[in-house]
Amino acid sequence: MGALPEISKDELTRHIALVIKGMTELRHDGRFHEPNLDGTAGDYVSFNSWEWPQGVGLYGIARLWQHTGDEEAKKLLDNWYQAQLSSGLPPLNVNTTAPMLALSILWSETGDPRWESTLASWAEQLMTEMPRTHCGGFQHNVSDKINDDELWDDTLFMVALFLANYGRAADRPELSEEACLQFLVHTHYLSERETGLWFHGWTFDGHHNFARARWARGNSWISAGLLDFLETADLTPSLERYFAWVLRAQMEALIDYQCSSGAWRTLVDDETSYEEISATAAFGYAFLKGARLGYGDERWERAGRLALQAVIDNIKEDGTVANVSYGTRMGHTLQFYRDIPIHPTAYGQSMSLLCLVEALQH
Repeated sequence: MGALPEISKDELTRHIALVIKGMTELRHDGRFHEPNLDGTAGDYVSFNSWEWPQGVGLYGIARLWQHTGDEEAKKLLDNWYQAQLSSGLPPLNVNTTAPMLALSILWSETGDPRWESTLASWAEQLMTEMPRTHCGGFQHNVSDKINDDELWDDTLFMVALFLANYGRAADRPELSEEACLQFLVHTHYLSERETGLWFHGWTFDGHHNFARARWARGNSWISAGLLDFLETADLTPSLERYFAWVLRAQMEALIDYQCSSGAWRTLVDDETSYEEISATAAFGYAFLKGARLGYGDERWERAGRLALQAVIDNIKEDGTVANVSYGTRMGHTLQFYRDIPIHPTAYGQSMSLLCLVEALQH
């Protein structure tokens, strides 16, 4: 793949500011019409909407604040959550849980009492009311669809990371234990033994992995999510060794599929599918962080730096991140994934932000 690109701290800082600007200025343009189950309009683009893309976006901002002490990032989080709580929160499901992760970080770092009751109530609802599949896995219900008897890899990033982080901060070990159970169950049904890569989903209705899609963004939820879970959760030594192995198996397989541009394709192992930047950014974050924490070697560092360059190459001057695939439901054919349209999203911005912030530490 040639020489590694040289990227300065000033360049990283400039692109971080651009990505945050692009994220906060995102607005739904009416291209996609996805009404919620209760008949209200679904907005998976605008920054001021409480949904999973925005939740992932807020996580990127929270990580920026944690690692750099950026007070503007903290102010952005404060203002967003205050406005949302004042107007009322949507019903609980997998995807509407995503914004709770950044809120748990904000509370754990500041102890601000404004956030405590909301976090505690949401966590209690998850534990007592969230529908489950066989084996106790969280059923992947979302705002506009009930996915009976289905496990999706997205669930770990949207729900389990919140339970692990909040459980640790609130000294509630039962929440951390639940997060661990979810990672174990999903690993059992979604991780492919032969390759280490992950399938998008599993259904107990027929017992299969749908299209057996090795979907890039789904895999990136896992690589980034596993690293953050290993960093956050209080795991026993045996569980830490196990999840570290699951991570390494996946990451070692991913290296072989990185394109010459530094990106990965939206179907990791399918050369006919397009290169996709949200997954590339999360993989870049995971390779860089995994190398820094000692889970991988210099090959991981190299893969991460090449991915970082691919991300930077796709950041426009208005701050939007290009070549990000739109929200992706469960596909029953591989062609379904090839046909997902490209559209700027908060998670594309956030995953790019995570990658850029991690690069600051290198």
